[in-house]
Amino acid sequence: MCGIVGIVGKSNAEQIILNGLERLEYRGYDSAGLYVADRTSDHLVKAQGRIKNLEAKVTPEVTGTIGIGHTRWATHGKPSERNAHPHTSGNEELVLVHNGVIENFEELHDTYLKDHLFAGQTDTEIVVHLVEALKNQNNSTTKEAFKKALSLIRGSYAFALVDKKDPDTIYVAKNKSPLLIGLGDGFNVICSDALAMLDQTTHFVEIEDGEMVTVQADEIKIEDLKGNLVYRESYEAQLDLTDIEKGTYPYYMLKEIDDQPTVMRRLVQEYQGENGEVLIDHQLKAEMIASDRIYIVACGTSNHAGWAAKAILETLTEIPVEVHLSSEFGYNTPLLSAKPFFVFLTQSGETADSRQVLVKINALGLPSLTITNVAGSTLSREAKHTLLLHAGPEIAVASTKAYTAQIAVMTLLAKAIGEEKAVPAAVDFDVFHELSIVASTMETLVDEKAMISQFAEDFLATSRNAFYIGRGNDYYVSMEAALKLKEISYIQAEGFAAGELKHGTIALIEEGTPVIGIISEAVTGSHTRGNLKEVESRGAHTLVIASQELAKPTDQIIIPTVHPLVTSLVSVVPTQLLAYFATLQRGFDVDKPRNLAKSVTVE
Repeated sequence: MCGIVGIVGKSNAEQIILNGLERLEYRGYDSAGLYVADRTSDHLVKAQGRIKNLEAKVTPEVTGTIGIGHTRWATHGKPSERNAHPHTSGNEELVLVHNGVIENFEELHDTYLKDHLFAGQTDTEIVVHLVEALKNQNNSTTKEAFKKALSLIRGSYAFALVDKKDPDTIYVAKNKSPLLIGLGDGFNVICSDALAMLDQTTHFVEIEDGEMVTVQADEIKIEDLKGNLVYRESYEAQLDLTDIEKGTYPYYMLKEIDDQPTVMRRLVQEYQGENGEVLIDHQLKAEMIASDRIYIVACGTSNHAGWAAKAILETLTEIPVEVHLSSEFGYNTPLLSAKPFFVFLTQSGETADSRQVLVKINALGLPSLTITNVAGSTLSREAKHTLLLHAGPEIAVASTKAYTAQIAVMTLLAKAIGEEKAVPAAVDFDVFHELSIVASTMETLVDEKAMISQFAEDFLATSRNAFYIGRGNDYYVSMEAALKLKEISYIQAEGFAAGELKHGTIALIEEGTPVIGIISEAVTGSHTRGNLKEVESRGAHTLVIASQELAKPTDQIIIPTVHPLVTSLVSVVPTQLLAYFATLQRGFDVDKPRNLAKSVTVE
């Protein structure tokens, strides 16, 4: 996801923007840029690669009291300085940054812009030229032309637009992409994520789809596209600036791995009632109990958390559960049951693919719950119910503590529903006690950094590929473990159901191929060990992560015993650390996406 920041009404806008862009690095990017101005001068600076490359080009004369900045993740047009944002109109009077994808950019070009010359290949440049063309065609104001352009555009977007002739105003609009207005004393800011501007303000106003906002130093004006004024109260972000600092940690990812025991204990505090009950809204419980099927919809790591929680929900609630990818569900909606209930898992609460599904679900009048880390996020506002992860900001590119928090919150939810239904497995399950044990076990595991670092060096540091295998919930953890490894260390890693290796995949096993087996289920443990023997016979280099009660003397990583329902919360921790250390040993920056990391040659 790209990132946007902006400010109007404060000196040193360039430094505020740079600081904000740095805090959005976790979203991933391949280039960055900023535009700043005051009443005497203006400056446009762009750079490919890291924020530090942009900082190096921001010379002392690059300063202003208004500005917009952007980190770009390439969609239309390859990563390059000329495709970096901000983009300017043909007459260079308008400056625009954009998150999202314009679906009808070719149509807009052919209808309005055939005679325009473009510097790059982005859909964003089409938009800023379109605003210029509409302004000239109708002798309109910038605001009028921008509003007209919004009515013509199809797709997802968050826009911030500045007219060089009016260095006191930023025009903002959004559809499907996140954007917030931050309120200051004599200044206002814009940002894709509140944490980008927490050093400036903790008070934010949400923008809804189909709205345009005029942002000035002493005023913001929200309108719909028909020109009707919209009034909306601000909210206070429940974040502390210290929450987004690394402290003594070298990388955010390591800090966030180490945060996990604290998150488990915080969830116990937040969700435990005075009488030991799980504090879940009665209406939410009633609607889920009335459902005949729970549909979990999510992307990436959150989708893996959904799979890991599926057995927990089904065991404790006795309600069938399906897990779906948002990006597939949005376009290929399956046949639904008679009384479905939808759960949306999202760290940020701004996942565009998941929101597309939620819009459909709302149109059908079906009940929904968002489980998210961010109060007031789009999916939180638009779902009927919300449960919070209380995990604190997650800055690293690779999600770790949000994954375990999502599983833990769904375990708490399952306990509450099952107890209400008097399901014996739920009544007998002491969820707060078990999560406390999980927290202590996590602490034991994160203290094994030296040992796990050595295993990463032995098994992964020079490998081209790797496999994680397991059965049941160990398979779901394997999928998440593989995602972490390939996401940051760039090893081609796959998570497989161990029993499926023999159906073709085992052909990929050759001398020295790392295969990590996860064994935490008694009923399948011996079978997974048999699969490990199969790959060893073909030359694989095997590493075993096993629960204490199932471990053998030759197993390398031993997980202290926890309740069988929640083993996914602890078995994943060594895999997170393996990915972290493998990435360092391969010479990459743990917290940055690949195209910004140092390239290495693996023999």
